[in-house]
Amino acid sequence: MPQEIDFSLLALFARATLTVQVVMILLIAMSFWGWAVIVNKFLSFRAARREAAGFDRAFWSGEPLDELYERLGPDPAGAAQRIFAAGMTEWRRSHRDDGALIAGAQARIDRSMDVAISKAAERLNGGLAYLATVGSTAPFIGLFGTVWGIKHAFEQIAIAQNTNLAVVAPGIAEALLATGLGLLAAIPAVVFYNKLSADSDRIVAGYEAFADEFATILSRQLDG
Repeated sequence: MPQEIDFSLLALFARATLTVQVVMILLIAMSFWGWAVIVNKFLSFRAARREAAGFDRAFWSGEPLDELYERLGPDPAGAAQRIFAAGMTEWRRSHRDDGALIAGAQARIDRSMDVAISKAAERLNGGLAYLATVGSTAPFIGLFGTVWGIKHAFEQIAIAQNTNLAVVAPGIAEALLATGLGLLAAIPAVVFYNKLSADSDRIVAGYEAFADEFATILSRQLDG
């Protein structure tokens, strides 16, 4: 009776060469870290949308902007609040002691809010580059493990001088597991990178829309 061969994932991993095992461990680590980034981004994006919506209600509630600024302070926690605070801080700095405005106030206010938006966008996009890297490199890392494993399998076939399928199949299966792990890491990374990038763009677009509206309000004050 022929000996039964164990093709479970653990058995395939245990029979693989050290190089292929290192590749598999690397791909598993990349996959776990990728999922950690994905979950973290979903939570942080949800918090950013909630904070922006809450601030938008406060901004348009009719509360005087000076009072809102005093309540939030010059360095609030939320991104939308920081954009508002950056504009208000520069607005106040643009007034001389006699109450007159320093020339170029509108341009400085716009630049201050643009810097705050850029910082917020950088925080939102943090970690997305990792997902892009995993999505583009994991299949090739897995392919390297497969090529190395197949090379080793053929070497063993040559040593045994036996081309029976029962001899060939285990080595090929071990090698192909590396490609499977590479795809397992890459596919979610690519899918969620595209999803999260689009979400980030929408959130930043909301910040930019608010900054334009706020700049328009301040512009009316400047013209007045």
